[in-house]
Amino acid sequence: MVAFIIRRLLWTIPVFFFVSLFTFFMMHQAPGGPFDREDKQVDARTLAALNARFGLDKPQYINPGAVSELWGQGVRNPLRLTRAFLDSQYGNYMINAVQGDLGPSYRQRGKNVQDILSEQWPYSLRLGLFATGFAVLVGIPLGVVAALKQNTVIDYISLFISTVGVSIPTFVTGLLVLIFFGTTLNWISIATNDWTTWPPYIAPGLVLGLAAMSFITRITRTSVLEIKRQDYIRTARAKGLAEMPVIIQHILRNALIPVVTLLGPTLVSLVTGAVITESIFNIPGVGKFFVDSIFQRDYSMIMGTTLMYAALLILANLMVDLSYGLLDPRIRSQG
Repeated sequence: MVAFIIRRLLWTIPVFFFVSLFTFFMMHQAPGGPFDREDKQVDARTLAALNARFGLDKPQYINPGAVSELWGQGVRNPLRLTRAFLDSQYGNYMINAVQGDLGPSYRQRGKNVQDILSEQWPYSLRLGLFATGFAVLVGIPLGVVAALKQNTVIDYISLFISTVGVSIPTFVTGLLVLIFFGTTLNWISIATNDWTTWPPYIAPGLVLGLAAMSFITRITRTSVLEIKRQDYIRTARAKGLAEMPVIIQHILRNALIPVVTLLGPTLVSLVTGAVITESIFNIPGVGKFFVDSIFQRDYSMIMGTTLMYAALLILANLMVDLSYGLLDPRIRSQG
């Protein structure tokens, strides 16, 4: 198990490299820059000074002039070539990121990316935990009951709910909730700015968790239907075991493996900020700021948020792999 964890952690190095490289390449393909303004033109001398201040006047990936000079002199020293790479924007950023410095925000003066993420992370975390709790606590029981009551009214109702939850886009559900529960019934506030308590997260949490709950319901139902037809389930019942121990200890435990596989990435996507839900309900979370940073070409904010998401996704997948051994001892023995 220790060797497995070490191997997975070592694999994070190339994953981070390619994620950061692809993100850096894509964000620089968009026209404009972080200091462009729609309302007025930035002076050329001011723009040059800002680019020099934040290192944006350097080559993006590697200093071609330094490489050509070294090659012309017949120098093949890897150390000098490495220095030419580190003198670029990408190399300089990655060196600072490895040391824990995600850089300053280009559009929010006096703030680093770490400061912004630490300020907005609690809002996205509360929303994601509420949505995940709703998806798991409703989706798994609903899927189990639907499978055990196959081809009954309960099964049809659960399939209908899960199909509707998957089919309707989040922005449509969010707007309908605001109109019906906020305007018509006045059950929720549509203009709240207090996101420090849990009650305001109920409506956006249900909207955000609806699609995940629907996926979990369908996967749980399919997995339970497959497991309950296995020979060892018939053997357990033939031995005289009660129905509830058979469901919990034999059916549900083995049926949760596909659900856990889905739950890892789903949890990360919900916790790191749902862009549409945060925008509709005006939640000042990471997702909303990430979209704003893309439109504003805030390069360091884009890179920092993407790397944070990648780190959480890798950690979630590692925890999912480790949980397999708890659910199925055969996987534990193979690992």
